[in-house]
Amino acid sequence: MDTTNPITGALQQGIRDRVFPGAVLLVRCAGEVRYHQAVGSHSPILPLRPANRETVYDLASLTKPLATGTGILCLVQDGRLDLEESIGTILTELRGTLIARATVRDILCHRSGLPGYRPYYQSVIGAGRETSRQPMLAFIGKEPLEYEPRTKSLYSDLGFMLLGFAIERRTEQSLKRYCEERIFGPLRAYPLAYREVLSVDADHTSPIAPTEQDPWRGRLLQGEVHDENAYVLGGVAGHAGLFGTALAVSSITQAWLNAYHGRESLLDSQLVRQFVSRQAMPCDSSWALGWDTPSSPSSSGKYFSASSFGHLGFTGTSIWIDPEAELEVILLTNRVHPTRENNNIREFRPMIHDVVYEKIIDG
Repeated sequence: MDTTNPITGALQQGIRDRVFPGAVLLVRCAGEVRYHQAVGSHSPILPLRPANRETVYDLASLTKPLATGTGILCLVQDGRLDLEESIGTILTELRGTLIARATVRDILCHRSGLPGYRPYYQSVIGAGRETSRQPMLAFIGKEPLEYEPRTKSLYSDLGFMLLGFAIERRTEQSLKRYCEERIFGPLRAYPLAYREVLSVDADHTSPIAPTEQDPWRGRLLQGEVHDENAYVLGGVAGHAGLFGTALAVSSITQAWLNAYHGRESLLDSQLVRQFVSRQAMPCDSSWALGWDTPSSPSSSGKYFSASSFGHLGFTGTSIWIDPEAELEVILLTNRVHPTRENNNIREFRPMIHDVVYEKIIDG
């Protein structure tokens, strides 16, 4: 590892400042990997295991664009779904509810009226995909809307739970299997995958970085999804649940960027450009379809162009893609280990993107 590289120096400073125990950063520019290094370790409280480029992280809300957003695009591309369909026509249990008339597009860009979050896991019994979906769907259907749809934007896990259910309903497959067969497999994006909740036994020799010492589950989480609502859904949900390496994530980001530029890709170029464009309504929102765009200030820093798109994950993960510079930056960390109370990542994210841009593009 070149410790004189300013990118490496910035990552190592993140370790010293206790932003995260460990991290992996991958930078691709014009199709060439220009930086792919790991720093730190899996944990400061477990036996020493250095982070490396093969370390698997809980991707948290990167699940939204990588699995659910990409899955919805593929269904539209395959003629199996329309963005202007109402969610109530797909999930018929929602008919007659306030959310039923929201369109797939509305939910993708967080303007459906749904609240951002509810701790449904406290009321849903069990942790299995089959037994928890109907109760979760019923809870969301009973939610009063927080605002008139399309009048404002509010980032919502609840909406993406519905989109995950919609993919399963339209394909008659689990979200996990659909994503494996339609997206991850064809793109050879391994080891990018949902991890179903099958066992609570932590394996501290695992290549998966641990997340939180969770008071609700009463154990250190390693290899099981950090998000509690995703946990009671069996680890497979539209808003969270994916695990993967930086290189695996880059297989998906490269497909989006290639399609954006009209190059050969699994994804349709016109649809990709539509999905990554900031939506015109409401006018003050930065959201595209499943992706975010730079706001002011932005976690992407000060250099990424207005046509950039990206997303953050609660566990300390992020993606930012600048199609003008042909730049992809994937940062994976476990900043919630051993506690989510550590919020130093907020200042770190724009800084590391500025350092990357200055070194790779301007340097």
